Amino acid sequence: FMAAARSLLRLGRLGAQAPASNHNKRTFLRYARSYRRCPLPALVRGPRAPAASSLLIPFAASAVAFSASASGGSAAKEREKKKVTVRSAAGDDYAKWREMWSGYLTFYKCELEDEVTEETWKRLLDPANDAQHCLIAVNAEDGRVLGFAIYLLHPSTWSVTPYCYLEDLWVDAGVRGSGAGRALIEEIYRRAAEGGWGRVYWCTDDDNYRARTLYDKVASNARVVQYRNNKTSE
Repeated sequence: FMAAARSLLRLGRLGAQAPASNHNKRTFLRYARSYRRCPLPALVRGPRAPAASSLLIPFAASAVAFSASASGGSAAKEREKKKVTVRSAAGDDYAKWREMWSGYLTFYKCELEDEVTEETWKRLLDPANDAQHCLIAVNAEDGRVLGFAIYLLHPSTWSVTPYCYLEDLWVDAGVRGSGAGRALIEEIYRRAAEGGWGRVYWCTDDDNYRARTLYDKVASNARVVQYRNNKTSE
């Protein structure tokens, strides 16, 4: 059965190639003979196994269809990414930010007092606060808020220029895959290049696989372990 399956796959690859060469013809015939020598189970073969030569067109058509759908999907994603713009947070963003912030805390199984959330938002909008900043990703066409990022600038003992810690990043569940997360990170990178920051870094849960798929594309994994003590005030 495995030999037959390999033959089928090989026939499909040969059928998708164009123009055909003498080498491909000889290889096709060799695999076609192999296919005929390997009986397939009834579930695969059906009442009557098709002739090997009849496999050429279906496999080639499947390859073309897959290629077309894949390219179409990529084009659609590119169009979606172009619809995302990033700007600094404004007072009018509070209601939507608060909604997303609640989802963010729920995801990380964290509970905060309202006082902490209110103070955080106040600091983010304070023009005198040069350390903490909030970015908002929006749909460029209708202005819908898609996500947010909060980053913190701080001095470092390893650099004469500040480091940037991306503390919070969240994209609404219904619009993930729109490019909002990448757009937020890339805007921070742009600001880092413009301001001469020494580093942009962040951390996430080890099992946050979906987010890490993006992070692995835009940054390198530092392979560090974080320790913390939340009881210092007791």
